[in-house]
Amino acid sequence: MTELPASYYRATATAYGGFAPLSGRHARRVVVVGGGYAGLNTALGLAERGVTDVTLLEADSVGFGASGRNGGFVFAGYSLGEGALVRQLGTDTAKALFLSTLGGVQLIRSRVAKYRIPCAMVDEGVIWANWFNDPRVLRERQQFLAERFGVHWDWVPRATLSELLRSTRYSDALWERNAVHLHPLNYAIGIAQAAAQKGVHLHEHSAVTSIERRGAGWRVHTAGGEIEAEHVVLCCGGYLAGLDAQVDRAVLPIATYVMVTEPLGPRLRECINTRAAVYDTRFAFDYYRPLPDSRLLWGGRISIRDRAPARVRDLLYRDLVKVYPQLAGVHIDFAWSGLMSYARHQMPQIGRKPNGLWFAQAFGGHGVAPTTVAGELLAAAIANDDDAWQRFAPYGLVSTLRPFGFLGAQASYWWYQAKDWLADFHGK
Repeated sequence: MTELPASYYRATATAYGGFAPLSGRHARRVVVVGGGYAGLNTALGLAERGVTDVTLLEADSVGFGASGRNGGFVFAGYSLGEGALVRQLGTDTAKALFLSTLGGVQLIRSRVAKYRIPCAMVDEGVIWANWFNDPRVLRERQQFLAERFGVHWDWVPRATLSELLRSTRYSDALWERNAVHLHPLNYAIGIAQAAAQKGVHLHEHSAVTSIERRGAGWRVHTAGGEIEAEHVVLCCGGYLAGLDAQVDRAVLPIATYVMVTEPLGPRLRECINTRAAVYDTRFAFDYYRPLPDSRLLWGGRISIRDRAPARVRDLLYRDLVKVYPQLAGVHIDFAWSGLMSYARHQMPQIGRKPNGLWFAQAFGGHGVAPTTVAGELLAAAIANDDDAWQRFAPYGLVSTLRPFGFLGAQASYWWYQAKDWLADFHGK
C-alpha cells in the first residue's frame, strides 16, 4: 500500500510562519526548553504575570512531540487513579490535586476564547464506556468521585448508550460533562502565538546542546547561539534532551498510536451519534472522537516500540472493526505514533532540583489539563515565589531503571491486556 502522509494534525495545522532558530548571545530571566504543552504553558503563564524576559527553545517545531500528536482529550485527573491518589496523600491533598486539573480544563476553555485559538474545540464532554457487563466499576468510581471530590459524572444506561454508540461492545457508561476535545497541535500553535504576542521569544529548530550552572544562573547553548539565564525550565517529555541525567532517567518514553479515517459522511452518525469523545473501561482501552469533517479519530495501545505508520494503521484498524464492524473497509488516511513520558509512580514530576533547575514531565498520557496546571505552578513559582508546586513533591525524580524499565512496562501492559481479555471472556 502507499506511504501514509504525516499526521492529520500536521496536515490540518494552522499556518503561522514559524519561529526563527536562535542565533547570537542573549541574556534572559527564564529559558524554557521544550515547545510542548508544559513549556508553552509555562512561557504563557509567565507572560500573563508580566514576565516577558523569557525565551522558549524547541528542537523541532512547536507541538512536535506528544502535544501535537495526542487524541485531543481534555479532562480531569492523572495517569494514577483517584483511589491510589487518596491512599497515598489523603483525601484533602488528593482532592486539591484532582480539582486543579478541573481548573486546567477551564483555563484551556478560557484561553481558547481569549486568544481566539482555532482548534476546533468541542465542549460536549467525554464518555467512559463500559466494555464489561458488570456495572460496579462505573458505580464505584461515580460514587468515589462524588463523595471524595464533589465531582459528578452522569450515568448513561445501556439503552441510551446504544443510541449514542451503535456497538454491541458496551453495556453502560459514565459521562464526564466537564471535559472537551480539540485539535491538539492547533491548540499548541495558538498558545505559542499568544505567548509571542505577549513578548516571549520563541525559537524553533533550536535544540539545546548543553546547559551549565554559572554562579547564580545558567548558560544555555544551542548550535546557533547561547543564553545567560536566571532560571531554566526543562519540559521535554518523552523526547529526552540529554541535558540532565537525573531528569532523563526519571521517565520512560512510551509510544501510543493514533489513526484517522477518510471522511465518513452519514456513515459516522450511523455508528457514533454523539459529539462527545469516548474511551472504554479496559486498561488497554480504545479512545476515539468524531472530527468536524466527518472523519473518525481512533487511538489506543501503548508500547515501548514507536512503530511505522503502516503498522499503526493495521493494528488500530483491527481494533476499530471489533467495535464497529459496520465500518469494515473504511479507508485510513492518516496513522502515526508519538512518545509520552511515564514515571514509575504514574504522576507528573513538577518541581525544582537542589541546583535550581526546574522541570515538568511525566504526564503519562493524561497531559493536556495537567500540563496546563504545571505551567501555572511553575510560572507562579518563578514570577511570584509561590510554593504551590510543592504539592507534587511526593512524586519526585524516581529513576525508571532504563533499559530494564522498558521491559517491565511492556510486561505490565501485556499482563493488564490479559486481565482485560479474561474479564471479557468470563463476562460475555
